[in-house]
Amino acid sequence: MTIKRSLGLVGQSLSLMVGVPEYSAYAEHMRHRHPDQAVMTHQEFFRERQVARYGGKVGRCC
Repeated sequence: MTIKRSLGLVGQSLSLMVGVPEYSAYAEHMRHRHPDQAVMTHQEFFRERQVARYGGKVGRCC
C-alpha cells in the first residue's frame, strides 16, 4: 500500500469518526447500486447528513 493511499484511508477514517461521511463513497454506491436514482450534489449530501445527525438544528454554545 502506498503512502498516499494510506493517508487517504486515515483521513477517511478520521472524517467518519467525527461524523462526516465520504461523499465519493456515497456517489459511487448510488451509481453502482441505485442507477435509477439521482445522486445528490455534495451540498445536498452534506446538508442531509447534518439533518440526520443533528435533527436540522444548529446549536450554539454561547
